Amino acid sequence: MSATTATPVTADFWFDPLCPWAWMTSRWMLEVEQQRPVQVHWHVMSLAVLNADKDVPEQYRAFLTEAWGPVRVCIAAAQAHGDKVLGDLYTALGTRFHNQAEPRTKETIAAALADAGLPVELAEAADSTEYDEALRASHKEGIDLVGEDVGTPVIAVPGADGERVAFFGPVVTPTPRGEAAARLWDGTLLVASTPGFYEIKRTRTAGPSFE
Repeated sequence: MSATTATPVTADFWFDPLCPWAWMTSRWMLEVEQQRPVQVHWHVMSLAVLNADKDVPEQYRAFLTEAWGPVRVCIAAAQAHGDKVLGDLYTALGTRFHNQAEPRTKETIAAALADAGLPVELAEAADSTEYDEALRASHKEGIDLVGEDVGTPVIAVPGADGERVAFFGPVVTPTPRGEAAARLWDGTLLVASTPGFYEIKRTRTAGPSFE
């Protein structure tokens, strides 16, 4: 597959609304949609599910407890109104959580639902286990593609044979814009089309920059 092909490409993107690095990557994907023939399909994964059986610091464990609410609400919204609402809801949640540094509370979730044009009553799903089975299924779909030793985000793109190839990342800050975003996307397709390619990585020396 040519990186600059005019054939529309589907990118599957798994996110947890509380992950700042997933937020950075998601803003890049929105930029890519403006530069290349790409359509993003949004899916929910869960940091709480991912780390449930891991030995993590107590402070992070408290964060994971808070992480259940937003993903449950995303699943509830998708069940009630279709997966198409996930992109706008994610944008609303991420803007409040990351750009505006609002508290990770049910009140903030309700405000984000209103921003996305969705019923604020869906915020009640934050405290319900009713949606956990569907949440775990959505999470599992992404993890089954990419493997266990990852975090958020997970992105899946077509490989050389057209089958989905999934990666953790790309992890980037600040969000690339314009042609820089397009070049990173072209590179993503290139490595996905290389059989046996698994990883490029270096130490992070900067935190996420919410521009």
